[in-house]
Amino acid sequence: MNIEGLQAAAQKFLANPSQEVLLLILAGWSSGISLYLTVGLLGLCGHFGWIHMPGELGIFSNPLVFSMAFIVFSIEFIADKVPYVDSVWDSVHTFIRPAGGIAIGYMAGSEHGPAIQAMYAMLAGTLTLNAHTAKAAGRLAINTSPEPFSNIGASTAEQGLVIFLYWFFIRHPVLTCVIITGLLVLGFLLIRLLWRFVKAVFGAEKKENL
Repeated sequence: MNIEGLQAAAQKFLANPSQEVLLLILAGWSSGISLYLTVGLLGLCGHFGWIHMPGELGIFSNPLVFSMAFIVFSIEFIADKVPYVDSVWDSVHTFIRPAGGIAIGYMAGSEHGPAIQAMYAMLAGTLTLNAHTAKAAGRLAINTSPEPFSNIGASTAEQGLVIFLYWFFIRHPVLTCVIITGLLVLGFLLIRLLWRFVKAVFGAEKKENL
């Protein structure tokens, strides 16, 4: 793309970037919790016109697409509540979720050209990785307890929060993103705290084995 093309893309982007960026913050974060639930909710909201789908995200509004996403999510819904199975599921999705977040960002910026698409992809992918890492670290810590109820409670709270924030975003997009920003900061702090906790647990087990 030449300089004039870049300038035209930048002007088009700056005309109304807020809604797209706010949606990417929501979608990037929620993809780290559940990529399939995110695609399903985006598609559902787009299909009924509750949220405008920028760029190529409109494909999610196809009933076949978001229905399939919800079907796969139904499998995840169960797997995410079983001790140790949830951690295995998270480990498998360590690549899938960030890649999905990157794809969502790239598709959302299709109207603005490669430069904006790359920025959108980096934004969404980074948010997805942050949320996924916090979720996976939390499950590792929870799985040190033998009872299954903490897994069920954590999973239900996470998935319920995602659904709630999509509903809240329809009415208060800016406030929703402020909440998500706070959750991302807490997630970062949680990752550091849980990493120390997991190291301490496995370190204690090694000493006992010796």
